[in-house]
Amino acid sequence: MQTKDVKPTAPNDVRKRILLVDDHAVVRFGIAQLINRQADLVVCGEQEDARRGLDAILQLKPDLVVADLSLRDSSGLELIRNVKAQYPGLPILVVSVHDESIYAEIAFRAGALGYLMKQEALEKIILAIRRVLNGNVYVSDALAAKMLQQQVRGNTDVQQPAIKSLSDREVEVFHLIGQWKKTKEIAGELHLSVKTVEYYREQIKRKLNLRDAAELTQYATAWVQREVPT
Repeated sequence: MQTKDVKPTAPNDVRKRILLVDDHAVVRFGIAQLINRQADLVVCGEQEDARRGLDAILQLKPDLVVADLSLRDSSGLELIRNVKAQYPGLPILVVSVHDESIYAEIAFRAGALGYLMKQEALEKIILAIRRVLNGNVYVSDALAAKMLQQQVRGNTDVQQPAIKSLSDREVEVFHLIGQWKKTKEIAGELHLSVKTVEYYREQIKRKLNLRDAAELTQYATAWVQREVPT
């Protein structure tokens, strides 16, 4: 699959520059079409993986990064953490298929400023981009209402799914298990040792009250299938 960089805009161009990092060319194309129709915004580059995304930030100096959580070479969360470490002032908007009720909070802790579900991108992405560019947080109205309710209740909602008991890294491992990734593959994708991944697997089984590896895989697979819209 081809990726592309867009040449830097002219020095007197005042449009805000957006870098897209997503491993689906069709998604990048659709988002770029929406952005480039705006008088004040322009896509300055596109990449499909985290490593090239970081290189593009250095080269193109975007005002905002729009990134997916599932990338070709690593987790998008890893990209967010690296961006915030190297470019702390650069805002990041996540556009993903992953359930916002689980992943938005994780993305925010990693350093993102906004979270948008892909099925809402056509209608909401320009609003989300402008809000994040202005230094504000963007989430869907539904998630904002849910977060407010949880705050009012003191985060004691007993209806929260068991997955909420997992740490950010455990959720990443759990998600990859649900994609039938083996321990060595997960270790490579998340840049962890095999021993560390095995430790996370044991912690996930304990927290979710799962008996063995087979039950863990079955549970994780079912969860991944539920969270991705059909």
